[in-house]
Amino acid sequence: MKARIPKHREFIISIDENKEPRHEECWAKLNQIVKDYQKEGKSIYTPTFIEDNEDKVKALQQEYTFTYTIEER
Repeated sequence: MKARIPKHREFIISIDENKEPRHEECWAKLNQIVKDYQKEGKSIYTPTFIEDNEDKVKALQQEYTFTYTIEER
């Protein structure tokens, strides 16, 4: 059986636990962004996932210390 997986982009988020003592709280909020998106009936594989959520991730970045990149897979 063969399956073709479409290319998609994804957030690659890095939180240094030594520099961000609230890392668990940050991960929970990042995961909530995904859950809220899915509640709208959308998938993380939706072509506009990055554009739809990047402002929310940037807002969290103002509150917590982490970096992210966007990679195409």
